[in-house]
Amino acid sequence: MTDRRLAIAAWESLFRAQHEVLAEISRDFEDDDLSSAEYDVLLTVTRCEGHTARLRDVTANMLISQPSVSRLVDRMVARGLVAKCPDPNDGRGAVLRATEQGAAMFRRLATTHGRTIAERMSVLTDDELAELERLTARLRGV
Repeated sequence: MTDRRLAIAAWESLFRAQHEVLAEISRDFEDDDLSSAEYDVLLTVTRCEGHTARLRDVTANMLISQPSVSRLVDRMVARGLVAKCPDPNDGRGAVLRATEQGAAMFRRLATTHGRTIAERMSVLTDDELAELERLTARLRGV
């Protein structure tokens, strides 16, 4: 059986580390034209073949509600960052495609953001990073 005190202490440490690291790496978005939520949408879309992803897949990767994702995507469409069309495989769904402008903005910020993340995580060795990834995936049930 898991030691309850140790479990709580580990959870609090994980939560505090996540909060502090996220606060630091979120500074990349302070003076940029992309918000962190828009970046997350473009991250999902640009990782897919043809820079195209189903809206429900984007929603599944976000940490906000489906209605919030829909409003965010509509704002991104209006800004010319993504195009939204009906999903040919699901009459109720939609497909998002990164526009040239959206993909370019994403690439520019991804370079900076990736560097910030790597620098922040450099306090851990490669073996520790691999172990952290394995442990957090296990906590997520992946």
